[in-house]
Amino acid sequence: MDLAFTPEEQSFREEVRAWVRANLPQDIAHKVRHSLRLTRDDLQNWAKILGKKGWLGYGWPKQFGGPGWSAVQKHLFEEECALACAPRIIPFGPVMVAPVIMAYGSPEQQQRFLPGIASGEVWWSQGYSEPGSGSDLASLKTRAERVGDKYIVNGQKTWTTLGQYGEWIFCLVRTSNEGKPQTGISFLLVDMKSPGVTVRPIKLLDGECEVNEVFFDNVEVPAENLIGEENKGWTYAKHLLSHERTNIADVNRAKRELERLKRIAKAEGVYEDQRFRDEIAKLEVEVVALEMLVLRVLSAEKSGKNPLDIAGLLKIKGSEIQQRYSELMMQAAGPFSLPFIEEAMEAGWQGDFPGGVVDNAPLASTYFNMRKTTIYGGSNEVQRNIVAQTVLG
Repeated sequence: MDLAFTPEEQSFREEVRAWVRANLPQDIAHKVRHSLRLTRDDLQNWAKILGKKGWLGYGWPKQFGGPGWSAVQKHLFEEECALACAPRIIPFGPVMVAPVIMAYGSPEQQQRFLPGIASGEVWWSQGYSEPGSGSDLASLKTRAERVGDKYIVNGQKTWTTLGQYGEWIFCLVRTSNEGKPQTGISFLLVDMKSPGVTVRPIKLLDGECEVNEVFFDNVEVPAENLIGEENKGWTYAKHLLSHERTNIADVNRAKRELERLKRIAKAEGVYEDQRFRDEIAKLEVEVVALEMLVLRVLSAEKSGKNPLDIAGLLKIKGSEIQQRYSELMMQAAGPFSLPFIEEAMEAGWQGDFPGGVVDNAPLASTYFNMRKTTIYGGSNEVQRNIVAQTVLG
C-alpha cells in the first residue's frame, strides 16, 4: 500500500489549488469558512463556475464530458476545494444520479440529462426515503402504474434535501408487489414542475428548512424517463448509495473544520487547557485515520485491485467525526455558542457583543444540524450490520 503522492499528482494538486483560489468568489468562501447560511444562488453560482471549467462532473469519464481523472486526482480536487472553503458540490446530480444514467441509462437519456448536470444548470433532488421507509428502503410504497406510454405516480417522499430548489428528482417507485420487496422497485426520473408534485418544507432543529416532503398526486411521467428495466431499480439504487455513503464521509471537510475548531479554541482561550487539547488531539487522530482509510481505497484502485466494500464504514466514521467537531466547537466557545435567535441570524447578526466573534454565532445551528448525520444515508446501526456481513464475513 503506497500512501505517498507522486510528483505528477503533487503538480496536479498545485494546478487545482491555484485555479480554485483564483475562481472561488470570496464572499462565498467567507460564508463557508464561518459556517454562515449559503443561498441557492451561492451554491449554484459555484456549481456553474465548476461546470464552465468542466469540473462539476469531476468524477466523470471523458466519454461523458468529464475530465477522466484518476481516483487520486478526484481526492486531491475534493481536498483543495474543501481547504479553500468552497461549498460542497451538491451531490444529487453530478455525484449520484449521473453515474446511474451513465451505467444504466439509454444513449438518448444520457444525451438528454447529462449536459444539464455537467453545467450546473439543472438542480436535481433525491427521492428515496419515505415515512416508515428510511433505512429499510425496500419497504417503500410510492407507486408508479404503467398506463400506455406513461407512468402514474402516487405517494410521498420525505427528508428530501434541498428539495425546495429541485427541478428534477430521481425516485425509487414500486411497480410490482410480486416476490421480494426489492424485486418490484423501479428507478424513475420526474420533472418536479409536473402537475401533482407538491413540495412541503420541514423545519429542523437548527431553524432551517434543509429537508422537505414531496407529494405525488397522479403525477404523469413519460415512460421514457424510466432508467434501465422495470423492477430492476434496486440494483441501480445500490449503485447510487455507494456514491452517497462515500460522499457523506467527507474527510476533507473534516480536516478544514478541525482547523476551525483550533481557531475557535485559541480565540476563546481554551486551547492551552491540557484536557481540551487532549480532546482535539483525539479527534485529529480519528480524522487522520479516516483519511488513511480513504487513501487505502485509492491505493487499491490505483494498483488495479478491488478495494474493500467499505462505503458503509466510511459513512459511520465520517458522520461520527462531524458530530464530534461540532460538539467540541460548542464547548470551546462556551456561553458564546448558546445564543440562537433565528430572527437575529436572518438580520445578519454574527456575534457583535463583548466576547463574541463571527465564528461563534452559527455554532448552535451547526451542532443541531449535525445530529442528523448518523441517521441519514442509512443509519449507522444498519451500516454496522452491513459492514459485518460484507467486510467481516
